[in-house]
Amino acid sequence: MVLVPSGDDLRVLGFIAQFQRRHIFVNVARVGEVEATGLRLRGGTVDMRPFQRREGERLAVGDLFDTRIHDEYITDVAIAPGPDQAFWYVTQVALGRRGPLRRRAPHVVPWATVAPHFASTPEMAQVAELRDLHPADVVIKLQNLPVARRQQVMALLADEQVADLLEEMPDEEAVHLIETLDLDRAAHILEEMEPDDAVDLLADLEEGDRAELLTRMRPEDSTPLRRLLEYDEDTAGGLMTPEPVILAHTTTVAEALAQIRRRELPSELAAQVFVTQPPTSTPTGRYLGVVGFQRLLREAPATTLADCVSDTHDPVSPDLPLRDVAERLASYDLLAIPVCDHAGRLVGAVTVDDVLDHVLPEGWRRRTGRR
Repeated sequence: MVLVPSGDDLRVLGFIAQFQRRHIFVNVARVGEVEATGLRLRGGTVDMRPFQRREGERLAVGDLFDTRIHDEYITDVAIAPGPDQAFWYVTQVALGRRGPLRRRAPHVVPWATVAPHFASTPEMAQVAELRDLHPADVVIKLQNLPVARRQQVMALLADEQVADLLEEMPDEEAVHLIETLDLDRAAHILEEMEPDDAVDLLADLEEGDRAELLTRMRPEDSTPLRRLLEYDEDTAGGLMTPEPVILAHTTTVAEALAQIRRRELPSELAAQVFVTQPPTSTPTGRYLGVVGFQRLLREAPATTLADCVSDTHDPVSPDLPLRDVAERLASYDLLAIPVCDHAGRLVGAVTVDDVLDHVLPEGWRRRTGRR
């Protein structure tokens, strides 16, 4: 397992698999099930390039196993989804003794018991109060801190927390923050962001900085961002997310409901599934239509999406201007609208949130706060 510090916890980034005598990285977001016998992928593509460890990453076997804890050693670790089901974390470790005379079986303790032995800095406790706050509230608190203190706190936050903050910050502040980070950490944070937000941030950077960050990102994360950067930011292509819920026409209603039930999925994306012919990674096979979650709830679990699909709402082209996209969403009371290329392949979806972020004035979050 590839791990990264997240406060006092260790979050699972992904897994290293062996393929044809090489080690490749499989992002945890691609994993549908974790079982004792192995992993099952959700689908999509896997980067076949050899795995390269980056600064800040830890390996379960290379860095945790055999670590001495008092008079015992870590022999195994357990992982489980976090409370919001969005990420996996190390939750327990097995401790045992070394040597041929060992008689007792290893005993299992919570990760918190051994976490102090792996703490990056003793100052981690200083940011504990921010962890349970909504990112918008954290942004407001940080804006009230002196610049030096703000940078110190940001350095202590986990990468996924910084990604959430960048999505909430005004564009100018987000650019200034990303420019203060070293390139490897900045690239990792961009991988944690929603693709449309990451593209907005990249578009505001100098061309050289943008190219360097894309080069340092993993290909499976950078490739969709490169495609989005080809579109004007005030068009459907520039607004869309390339990762809506996309399922094949042979998928059953039961499987579709399981997909949109994931807690980490934004509500505007969970409201419907887009149905295509394989492949289901953008750009997909031929786009067939959309199925709303209410329709899914009314159908028998074994029914396939091909029997439920609705083509009532035509997809839009990537070059459709922002105003026309907004009018289409408003006219039909949609939460998201499909975007297809000239070949009829789904390349993404524009959500209401995507449009609002571009229509509302700069800094509106700071003025209103959260209610």
